[in-house]
Amino acid sequence: MPGADQDAITKLAFIGFGEAGQAFVQGFGRRWSGIAWAFDIKTDDTRAEVRDGKWADYRRAGVTGCVAPADALTQAEVIFSVVTADQALSAAESAARHIAPGALYFDCNSCSPGTKRRAAAAISKAGGFYVDTAVMGPVHPHLNKVPLLIAGDQTEQAVQALTALEMNGEIVDGAAGAASAIKMTRSIMMKGLEALFVECVLAGRSAGVDEVVLDSLEVTFPGFEFKTKAAYMLERVMTHGLRRAAEMREVAVTVEELGLPGRMAGASTEWQQQIGDLGLAAEGHDYRAMADALLAQLGRKEDTA
Repeated sequence: MPGADQDAITKLAFIGFGEAGQAFVQGFGRRWSGIAWAFDIKTDDTRAEVRDGKWADYRRAGVTGCVAPADALTQAEVIFSVVTADQALSAAESAARHIAPGALYFDCNSCSPGTKRRAAAAISKAGGFYVDTAVMGPVHPHLNKVPLLIAGDQTEQAVQALTALEMNGEIVDGAAGAASAIKMTRSIMMKGLEALFVECVLAGRSAGVDEVVLDSLEVTFPGFEFKTKAAYMLERVMTHGLRRAAEMREVAVTVEELGLPGRMAGASTEWQQQIGDLGLAAEGHDYRAMADALLAQLGRKEDTA
């Protein structure tokens, strides 16, 4: 079982190596990246530029890239699953075929409590120790020090491993799914705000009243800095809309698991998906320029529909 010093961890593994995984490794520093192994499904992509880009990510981070999950997971004491929400359960089921007995499996994905419990069952059946992990902030600029909530049956051992990695973990009472419930409920508001900003700003820009509206909101809620937030929210959706849409589908599932209709989560999913599908780069810090780029692309899509 990993302890609170580096010598106790001889191999780290990452399943998925996108923004979160790379940010963690960057924060760890070279002394830890040298024992880190990673597998990402983009390694198997049919497009050469996608495959080559992922191998470049491995080299840049100083980790050992793998062509199969088994290569990354074999003999790893600590595993971080950082895939998209819709792939989290299948990633856990795949990992269960290769996980070492007693290995800690940190499921950092934004999934419903029910999905987390199913993933936990797969890992536990294989002899691994599942840790429901909720990432409670952006990984940039926090890197490995981003706040984490953890829940499950092995939280004390999990905290020891996180401490060794200089990570910021806080235990939540309850079994697997307890940390996820907090993250998913919070996302109703956080990702919902992003979708609200998209709809409000695009409508305002189309009507030529965006500045008046945002200034009016600033009067109502002084200090919120609506124009600055508008740029930030648009950038987040443009850059991460597809990943956020996958998360919001899980949020809607979470709400429905509680016996309530996930109406707001569902509507947020649609905006996140639609903007993410456009694949536009968010350039600069001016919400007006981003909104105009989105409107131009949305208009072209409607013209060809």
